[in-house]
Amino acid sequence: MPQVQTVRGPVDTAELGPTLMHEHVFVLTADVQQNYPDEWGSEDDRVADAVQKLRELAATGVRTIVDPTVIGLGRYVPRIQRIAEQVDLNIVVATGCYTYDDVPFFFHHRGPALNAAVGAEVPDPMVDMFVGDIEDGIAGTGVRAAFLKCAIDQQGMTAGVERVMRAVAKAHRATGVPITVHTHPGSHTGLQVQEVLGDEGVDPGRVVLGHSGDTTDVDHLSQLADAGFVLGMDRFGINLETTFEARADTVVEMCRRGHAERMVLSQDASCYIDWLAPGVMDLLPQWHYTHIHDDVLPYLREHGVTEEQITTMLVDNPRRYFENVGTY
Repeated sequence: MPQVQTVRGPVDTAELGPTLMHEHVFVLTADVQQNYPDEWGSEDDRVADAVQKLRELAATGVRTIVDPTVIGLGRYVPRIQRIAEQVDLNIVVATGCYTYDDVPFFFHHRGPALNAAVGAEVPDPMVDMFVGDIEDGIAGTGVRAAFLKCAIDQQGMTAGVERVMRAVAKAHRATGVPITVHTHPGSHTGLQVQEVLGDEGVDPGRVVLGHSGDTTDVDHLSQLADAGFVLGMDRFGINLETTFEARADTVVEMCRRGHAERMVLSQDASCYIDWLAPGVMDLLPQWHYTHIHDDVLPYLREHGVTEEQITTMLVDNPRRYFENVGTY
């Protein structure tokens, strides 16, 4: 039976069960948290709050969350291990780098940045770092990343974004683990992802195009689904520039068009995100871990989405995403 790495170790893919494919435990600005610890407060209280929220999620029947927290989002696996020990939930973690523009300064004068100076192609150290997280484990914890994460947003395919994306593709080809890409569907960045990852020889079926549900352009989404990508309808509850109904109706229409096998569901929620000032969360009352089961699934059922299609999006597609692991 194929297996997938989780924070508590490998599990059979058949045991993943209902899976939310894009949820964070914490999203943090590491430098701020390290230097201004009063913002974070009590570590024990933060952990206890996370445990409570994840137990509430597990009570809905969800068995697995896939957490794409990587460099740039404050990944700290020892804390996640402590939480995972206390919840009956699989937590799958990632490796990669999150940027909309430039690479982190650490990489500015390493790898390909030195090509011109040395007159030869210098390997990108990101590739070995990502591969190490997958094959050896993260920072001595023994926890192995099960997928790769990168991002492209409204800024488009900047040099830094492309460098990270190609490093992710190379690590994917070396290890066989799948990829999730944060995208900005309003500016059709999925087509740019298709070009770069295609150039690197990546099968679109191994790639989730995250945040695809931020658009209601079902013709564009159908184009990406027909190309073989998995579409992350994964920001349910973030309804500042859209509505609950718009997000849900997009899934309904995509299912009507026969694309349930190309979609996964999630909320992009977290126990705590330090990007938001106190009070901002009050503007997003549906942005929490149980919104899909409390509100989204009943709406989908009422509007013609079948139980088989819901199982496909929540169980079968996540399982297939992690099962097709092999080296190139």
